[in-house]
Amino acid sequence: MTIGLFLSATDKKPMYLQIVEQVSSKVMLGDWPADMPLPSIRELAADTSVSVITVKRAYLELERAGVIVTQAGKGSYVSANTDLNHTLRKQEFEQKLAETIELAKQLQMSDADIINCVEQQLRQP
Repeated sequence: MTIGLFLSATDKKPMYLQIVEQVSSKVMLGDWPADMPLPSIRELAADTSVSVITVKRAYLELERAGVIVTQAGKGSYVSANTDLNHTLRKQEFEQKLAETIELAKQLQMSDADIINCVEQQLRQP
């Protein structure tokens, strides 16, 4: 089973995080429907040329986030949680906000300047 994940050794993000982000994205976009089976940890490790430990860590992170559900002896599936899309979108928003704040800090903006910028953006139609 090929699931179309593209991992890059040159990406600064760890491999397990690349798996987590790509699986989450596919679920959030609706490319992977609820209850869709995922490959076993060993299959995904072989398909992506990463270690079993790396894939296992990614699956554990995805499980903690509620993106997938793993049943002993049956494998892992996309969660049927109806609030999942909202949760994933909120996590994406929080990640982008953290990146934006980090950039503002690198620009030596004060907290007040950052808040002012956010308030201006909120007032725009």
